[in-house]
Amino acid sequence: MTISAQLSDDEVITTVKSWIDKVIVGLNFCPFAKKEMERNTVRYAISTHTEISEGLDDLLDELALLSQSPEIQTSLLIFPQGFKDFEQYLDLLELANVLLEQGGYKGIYQIASFHPDYCFEGEDNDDPANYTNRSPYPILHILRESSVAAVLKRYPQPETIPENNIAKARELGATYLQALLN
Repeated sequence: MTISAQLSDDEVITTVKSWIDKVIVGLNFCPFAKKEMERNTVRYAISTHTEISEGLDDLLDELALLSQSPEIQTSLLIFPQGFKDFEQYLDLLELANVLLEQGGYKGIYQIASFHPDYCFEGEDNDDPANYTNRSPYPILHILRESSVAAVLKRYPQPETIPENNIAKARELGATYLQALLN
């Protein structure tokens, strides 16, 4: 999906919210997202950076903000201008996870990853299953581990979520899912 870098932050956030509503919540890819959307405990942060070191600085800022703001359950760090190349994004993601560990955030936060060209390792790029992690922009989704653990305790068979999502995505097909993403 190609969206002009000229969009305002509000337009970028509106696009991401629409994607969450139609895909993540609408298709129930994340059975926990709806509650947080309704409770308005999701933060949307925009990074205008295109270099990994600067993107990681923005991630550190988000982690510090989350540490000081317990009312925010999750944060989406959105990169509307950077990391369009999936391999560069994967480099960012890898270093973001290193930063979590080395920065003392391991066990406190975890990162879920979303990208317009997301492709699971070993899968064909056209596999509809990739749409479970495809988004309008590159996004680092920061989750509180304690919240994830609490929700997973109440959810029956949480280990089946990825498997169910893949089956649903393949049933719906890439054409349908791409239309939702656009």
